[in-house]
Amino acid sequence: MASFESHIEYTLLKQTATLEDIKQLISTAKERGYYGICVAPYFVKAAARIIRDEELKLKLITVIGFPLGYSAVSAKVEEVKKAVMEGADELDIVVNLSAFFSKDLAVLKNDVQSVITACHLHNKKAKVILETGALSEKEMFKLADICVEAGGDFIKTSTGFYELGAELDKVKALKAHLPAKVKIKASAGIKTKEQADAFIAAGASRIGTSTAL
Repeated sequence: MASFESHIEYTLLKQTATLEDIKQLISTAKERGYYGICVAPYFVKAAARIIRDEELKLKLITVIGFPLGYSAVSAKVEEVKKAVMEGADELDIVVNLSAFFSKDLAVLKNDVQSVITACHLHNKKAKVILETGALSEKEMFKLADICVEAGGDFIKTSTGFYELGAELDKVKALKAHLPAKVKIKASAGIKTKEQADAFIAAGASRIGTSTAL
């Protein structure tokens, strides 16, 4: 059985974060045996160097199109390329909800497919952030299906920048709805071990949290 710590992606995405904060994030993740760290694209190169120099087993995760998701598809693809080149192992991609709510499904599908393909061309996992707090269950399933069809490896609940974060009932619903090969990352608002345990029991394979300690 996987350890509790192996589910944790220790996250720091505040715009006021400094390199010293990232160094502390890495140090703590190393000491605690967490799965990895999730940092802003600006810090990927420096974090990758530290992880490499110290020969750590930590995975390095960063975000794409964060936090609003409606940047140009070409910009997101370039973000992926740069992040991979600088050492990212996994990419958490914000979906274009503006296109979804505008029912512009052609643009939405092209966005999702293009960015996931860019990840897979470099053999990197693509985790698609739906912002489930903004969606009804029906909308969540429809958007998740588009991401699954495009080859997404994970469905991630939230950015942490929307008013609602991860919700237990929606994670349970996603677990029942998604094919077994597609995993779930629950993030935003998970602040205690009891909460994290509940989300893992509900079906989340990863927990994104800035309050892992």
